[in-house]
This record gives sequence, structure tokens and C-alpha cells, in this order.
Amino acid sequence: MERVLGNLFILSAPSGTGKTSLTKSLLQRNINLCLSISYTSRLKRSNEVEGQDYHFVERKTFEKMLENGEFLESAEIYGNLYGSSQKWINETINSGKDVLLEIDGQGAQQVRKIFPNVVSIFILPPSLEVLEGRLKNRNQDSKDVIAKRMDAAKNEISHISEYDYVIINDNIDIALRELVSIVQSERLRMLVQIARYKDLVAQFL
Repeated sequence: MERVLGNLFILSAPSGTGKTSLTKSLLQRNINLCLSISYTSRLKRSNEVEGQDYHFVERKTFEKMLENGEFLESAEIYGNLYGSSQKWINETINSGKDVLLEIDGQGAQQVRKIFPNVVSIFILPPSLEVLEGRLKNRNQDSKDVIAKRMDAAKNEISHISEYDYVIINDNIDIALRELVSIVQSERLRMLVQIARYKDLVAQFL
């Protein structure tokens, strides 16, 4: 039987849209989706776990990895570097498992150049007012930082036409159901199913 490669999914959204909460809820659904853990040069927060939230490395280490071509995609956001391991992603997809990348628009553009069949999903807030309210309610950032995040959100949203799917996260339960349906439908695509069930299909030909 022809070997079936895994799907690569991208999940992008402006900061404060609920992308991280959606990702965690999606993984808890046990739908055999592997989350790519990004590397970052920023300091670990008190509530974060090494290897679970990020792989935390010094900036010099990150830059050396970047120089060695170890990242499928990388970006600098608010002075911190982020990148996804190319080796891990390739090995996981080649083993037939699906991979989820939770990355920004910069990274998504880089991945599309290498994986033209990547499935990209954009999470949109119900309104700019709601997004600003969510950012303020987190009590993590100053007014200046929130203003920068809002400007960045507008820039991210301006690239929405580059994505395959758009989900509006007004209600997280509904957004989660829609996200699960996208993953499941992509797994049922004709070429994938024919390759996976080659012997079954051959019985009818």
C-alpha cells in the first residue's frame, strides 16, 4: 500500500483572539494531532513548562540554529525570536501523523513556500472592540503594548485572503467544533483516502 503522509495544519490569529485556548482544546479532543513546539529566545514565564509551551533557548543558540537551517519557519516578534523545527516536522509528517503549527502570518508565508499543500486556518475576532477588550482583560500588557498589538492585528488580518479557512471566535465551543470539522474533512480528501484504502478500492475496479 502506498504510504500516506500526514497533513500539515497552520493556525494563525492576532494576539488575544483565543488561538492558544483553541489549540489546547483541540488537542484535548484526542484526534491524533501533533502540536509542533516552537523554539524561542524569550524568557520563560512562571506558568510555562519547558518542552510543553516552548523550547526556551538563548538568543545566540537560536541564531546558530537559524544559521544551520534548522527551522522550517522563523520570525522575530516584539524583540523575541520564534522558530519551528524542520527536522521534527518532516519526521512526524513522514510517519503519517498530522502536525499543527500555531504560528503568525510571517511564518505561514514561509511554510507555504515549502509545503504548498499546507492547510491554513485563520482565527478572526468578532470585532476590533472585542479584541481590544480581551487584550486589556488579560492584564499582561501596558497601554502602549496593547496599541502595538492592535496595529499588529490589523496587519495580520490584512493577509486573511491567503488562508484556506476562516473561523470567527465569538463562541469558543462553536469555534472548536468548526476547527475539528476542518481537520476531519481534510483527512477524508479523495487522494488521501484512495492511498489509505488502496486495496479496498481495487476490489471494485
